[in-house]
Amino acid sequence: MQMIFQDPFSSLNPRMTVGEIVSEGWAYRRMYSKKERHSKSIELLEVVGLNEEHASRFPHEFSGGQRQRIGIARALSMNPEIIICDEPISALDVSIQAQIMNLMIGLQKEKGFTYIFIAHDLSMVRYISTNIMVMYLGSQMEFGSSNEIYNHAVHPYTCALFSAIPIPDPNVEKEHKRIILEGEIPSPINAPSGCKFSTRCSYAKEICKTKRPETKEVAPNHFCACHFPLLENLRRNKSD
Repeated sequence: MQMIFQDPFSSLNPRMTVGEIVSEGWAYRRMYSKKERHSKSIELLEVVGLNEEHASRFPHEFSGGQRQRIGIARALSMNPEIIICDEPISALDVSIQAQIMNLMIGLQKEKGFTYIFIAHDLSMVRYISTNIMVMYLGSQMEFGSSNEIYNHAVHPYTCALFSAIPIPDPNVEKEHKRIILEGEIPSPINAPSGCKFSTRCSYAKEICKTKRPETKEVAPNHFCACHFPLLENLRRNKSD
């Protein structure tokens, strides 16, 4: 298991060259000779779109997108089965985000590892994910395949999130109704005893405030933790 961090500026050691950063795991585990580590680090840099001359430079000499490529190369160095991506593109320019996403998808297809992709950007989540888990204050609200969640969401929180996505067609957007969540987000330290979303949910009833909802399968491979899931959305959307 390896990690791609959110901030490409603070996640790289400024005192190490790029070659040393990429090969640090090998050095720590005493894998390969120094010459082999150098050549293998160059190979990984080329895989992520950099080249040999970059191996001798320091992180401050690179742009944000290039630094994130270095972070990806470092994660690949130990041949992980799982890579945790903690909002890996949120600190990058929009023009660079698509390049990094396409790189990550290409690497996944080539090497066959799994991403755990943590993000708030719903369009990017849909672009890269096979399965999606929607969380609120550290608890699972809804889980299922990407298509199932985006097309047939039944948890009130998921529906509110999707209603905030702007629609590029101005005529459709004009008629689009956004679900506005009222109230303050509870403190994670002192979360509600029942459903954590109950303080902001317009469908909440007394049981929601006292009893934590169980995660139940509302459709094949579609799970929801809600006392009153919006099953009418599921039926209506599937009939459409």
